[in-house]
Amino acid sequence: MKDSKEGLRERIRDWFAENQPEYEPQFYIQGSYKMKNGIRTSEDICDLDDGIYFFRKPDVSASTIKEWVRQTVDGYTDTPPENRKKCVRSIFAGDYEIDHPVYYKIDGQDYKIAVKGIGWEDSDPKALVDWFVKNKDKEGRLLRDVKYLKGWADDRSFKMPSGLALTILATNAKNKIVLNERDDITLRDILKEIKKALNAKFECIVPAVPYDDLFADYDEDRKNKFMSALDDFIIDADKAIRETNQLRASRLWRRHLGSRFPLGEDNEENHAASSAAIGAATSNPWAK
Repeated sequence: MKDSKEGLRERIRDWFAENQPEYEPQFYIQGSYKMKNGIRTSEDICDLDDGIYFFRKPDVSASTIKEWVRQTVDGYTDTPPENRKKCVRSIFAGDYEIDHPVYYKIDGQDYKIAVKGIGWEDSDPKALVDWFVKNKDKEGRLLRDVKYLKGWADDRSFKMPSGLALTILATNAKNKIVLNERDDITLRDILKEIKKALNAKFECIVPAVPYDDLFADYDEDRKNKFMSALDDFIIDADKAIRETNQLRASRLWRRHLGSRFPLGEDNEENHAASSAAIGAATSNPWAK
């Protein structure tokens, strides 16, 4: 994927130098690859978001520049590229995808992204990455919990919130709880804080321009399915943390994290360990 990224960058630079020399593309990796919280999905396909930036005011439409990019990458893969709403996607069949969102930036204005059928919209993906990096803990707990949540979403049979939405929800929740040394307890506490926040107001605001609500277009059915899945996960997480048998506990986690979550051994934990888990399970670390 890294080699393909560099190959596409070289192809894009060469095309613009020859065909549109007044537009000099620059690049910035963004999204889950940059945040280092990507996962292997059930379809085993990963992706990389490689933003294309022009530091000048375009004298053509957003659609035209996106079409230039589509023409540029066309032929690099056997599968024709897709001109999607906010990017041009190159598909490496059965393996990975590389998305090229297109931006421009001039002094005194926010970054703007080319959006199919709309034009230019304010968007600052670098600020979003910086926000996430700033909020990470040194032990990597938030990073792991975001991956757990993405794995949970990937294992559901209905449309769950996007990886970006889950990243934002988990980060906001992490800042309101006391992180535990145990991943299972921290994950359970983050789930509970997410539920608490969404019960108060069902929204997920992007913490960077354009500050849009990722849940704005959810209808009641989609909202209720997600909240029901969240409730079920919390119930089983509580049970798993209190469970003294590793095998039974792992089966509870597998209901939500899928078959890739390993089965524990059919062993009973000692009394001291189980007592500690019960104590942690009945604590209230999200009371800030």
